[in-house]
Amino acid sequence: MTVRLSNGTYIPIEMHKVRIVQKTTLPPAAQRLAAIEEAGYNTFLLKSRDLFLDMLTDSGTNAMSDNQLAAMMVADDAYAGGESFYRLQSATQDILGFKHCIPVHQGRAAEHLLAKIFIKPGDAVVMNYHFTTTKAHFEIAGGKVLELYGPGALDTESTNPFKGNLDLDRFRAAIDEWGVEHIPFVRMEATTNLIGGQPFSLGNLKDVRAIAAPLGIPVIMDCSLITENAYFIKRREAEYKDWTIGQIISEMMAQCDLIYLSGRKSTCVRGGMIATNSDDYYTTLKGWLPLYEGFLTYGGMSSKELEAMAVGIREMVDIDVASSSADLIEYFVNEMTSRGIPAVTPPGGLAGHVDAMKFLPHLPQSVYPAGCMAAAVYLVSGVRTMERGTISMDRDEQGNDVFADIELCRFAVPRRVYSMAHMQYVADRLSWLMANKELVGGLEFYEEPPVLRFFTGRLNPINNWGAKLVEAFAAEFGPDA
Repeated sequence: MTVRLSNGTYIPIEMHKVRIVQKTTLPPAAQRLAAIEEAGYNTFLLKSRDLFLDMLTDSGTNAMSDNQLAAMMVADDAYAGGESFYRLQSATQDILGFKHCIPVHQGRAAEHLLAKIFIKPGDAVVMNYHFTTTKAHFEIAGGKVLELYGPGALDTESTNPFKGNLDLDRFRAAIDEWGVEHIPFVRMEATTNLIGGQPFSLGNLKDVRAIAAPLGIPVIMDCSLITENAYFIKRREAEYKDWTIGQIISEMMAQCDLIYLSGRKSTCVRGGMIATNSDDYYTTLKGWLPLYEGFLTYGGMSSKELEAMAVGIREMVDIDVASSSADLIEYFVNEMTSRGIPAVTPPGGLAGHVDAMKFLPHLPQSVYPAGCMAAAVYLVSGVRTMERGTISMDRDEQGNDVFADIELCRFAVPRRVYSMAHMQYVADRLSWLMANKELVGGLEFYEEPPVLRFFTGRLNPINNWGAKLVEAFAAEFGPDA
């Protein structure tokens, strides 16, 4: 929640106490330079020992609650029929309203199963925006991803509260163009990761449902950040300002035929899940689960994670939990914009984002400005972020880069992990970097996998700009900074 101080300013205040801490260190700039060079200027390949703050992702990095940790101690390790699964199933029924619960080892496992049973070559999958693994799974299955975002969705500086909305006119046009028989489902992502964690409105979701349902087009939702999306609905959609987070989530679920999620986000555990009320979908999915994931009552997850997810689903409707990262992200974004840093506005879920093309306007997309910025941020701060731009896109069939719609440097803010002091430090180092942005050059691949290259690809800094940046930083802050 946010509170007003006596001077009139608002701050996000933590509605929890810290009882266990994990030590971190701030490696000096010279050590950071050696680390990023070894990692091929790919922040994914940095080691934890070389980091001060890890803002790479909110996936699996959130703080778990005391109740979740306690629940893990009573897990039932039975291979089949374990009580841990039935506690997860009960939470899914009570909070999400779905009778069928299918655990999987993480969100992309759910995407793989959905691609297998829903998508055939020549299909078009409608969505408000793609996610990297989602697009890869659906295209491998022969489908074409249609991103039907609305006007202004790609404007990084905006007052539009729901840039994650699906454009209804474009949806109708896609149905006319492709035919109902070639649209296996419409997918709504809560929140839209690659355009800054932007939410969709409940009104938009209901409109999507109203178009899809009479035509027999299933509505599927990626619920990985469902609580953040629900929190934004409560804050930004007047009709629901007096609703609880639980009531808003229940109403969102009522619009869906099937949902899936990575438990690493809203439920703060390492695992995933598919849920539905459709007996037909459940019967088809359960036929493939043992082959790709595991038996029906564990689905690739440990029993301890099943227990923690069951508690996490119940806790995620608590507004203090749902708002914890969103409020700190808002504070962080305000810290950046007050310094003139081109952060994505309005603030979204999962992370604060910076428009790398505005931050580094001298770099063309062909040399990967978002990747350059992520590497530069690490060099001047010890903070690991990640690129969400052209490096996150795969090449086309001719081997050419597919330029991303926008180039973002993502500063993930895991739930209940970091403080306002951490956000102030990051914003300060960004200010220095922006003042010295001309020192940041481009990148070029020297080791590149054929798919999802942002995970393990390695790049060289053109004209050795990393060393020059560190030299300038150390001259101002000292060799141990």
